[in-house]
Amino acid sequence: MPRLFTGLELPSSTGMMLSLMRGGLRGARWVDPENYHITLRFIGDIDDRIADEVAYELARVHRAPLTIKLTGLGTFGGTKPHALWARVEPTQELAELQAEQERILQRLGLQAERRKYTPHVTLARLRGTSPGELAHWLEMRGEFSAPAFTAGRFVLYSAKAAVGGGPYLVEESYPLAA
Repeated sequence: MPRLFTGLELPSSTGMMLSLMRGGLRGARWVDPENYHITLRFIGDIDDRIADEVAYELARVHRAPLTIKLTGLGTFGGTKPHALWARVEPTQELAELQAEQERILQRLGLQAERRKYTPHVTLARLRGTSPGELAHWLEMRGEFSAPAFTAGRFVLYSAKAAVGGGPYLVEESYPLAA
């Protein structure tokens, strides 16, 4: 069974900027730069028949290219931080693309995503990192910002059944064109 998700790729220049943030944080398992992406919808482990249906239905999405801007850093997990990420500025176009994919997947019988969509690029998964250490690391990095870029396609990724971080393979790509 493939483990699938949809996402947006990052230009190599943006990946390089993000990779310079790596290091200096105890308990961080850093994502390799070639695996940076913006998840649109995690699909999970599904059988091959449903995977084929997902790939077919996603081809019906017709949207314009998206302008993407990364600004700021954040974490998931509150007092028990488990992920460090770069923030993607939310836009109506990005929200609409993600919502359309959510509707498609639900029509195919997949469970609705329980969490509110927070666009981001995961930089590291954390284990045993204290909130104080994390706050200090964030303070030392200042306010992160990268130049805006245009996402001209979204992709269907597959991942190994492991504890995240890649490697991710592009199974299908779908152009974003006006």
